Amino acid sequence: MTKRILIALWAAGALCLCSMGARAELAAGEAAPAFSLPDQQYKVRSLSDYSGKWLVVYFYPKDDTPGCTTEVCNFRDDIFKLHELGAEVVGVSVDNADSHKKFAEKYSVPFPLLADEGGRVAERYGSLTSMGPIKFAARNTFIIDPQGKIAKIYEDVDPKEHSAEVIADIKSMQAP
Repeated sequence: MTKRILIALWAAGALCLCSMGARAELAAGEAAPAFSLPDQQYKVRSLSDYSGKWLVVYFYPKDDTPGCTTEVCNFRDDIFKLHELGAEVVGVSVDNADSHKKFAEKYSVPFPLLADEGGRVAERYGSLTSMGPIKFAARNTFIIDPQGKIAKIYEDVDPKEHSAEVIADIKSMQAP
């Protein structure tokens, strides 16, 4: 094989590994792990800030990459539908607040992107993964109910369809 083909095969394998989500160790019905992390405006956001509301906590690998951009833009475009359901959204990755600030400004993101630089929160949510020495958040999402319990866990989500899926599931959970 030529060197170019070998490099292409290695890159394809690396992309497959990057898209694999870590298995969440949490279960629906359990209390959501607490967090306090800075957002893109350097304001610290905590789980307790969302008490009494539905909260969508989605973990994503890296700011300004194709899948992550698709996912953030879909949540952005659906934010009014989510607010109508009494739901808030926060995105979490291991990128720093400066990276989140640029990403949020570039795509007019109207919700917090939390900087989990050490990966401690992603780890508590079973969403920290790595490729060699590089750690990143797996593409997992948690719906947290108004009482602070995990209502639903999504692992290794499709960024194109995910926001609509979350909306449908929250509607279903709220149905009498």
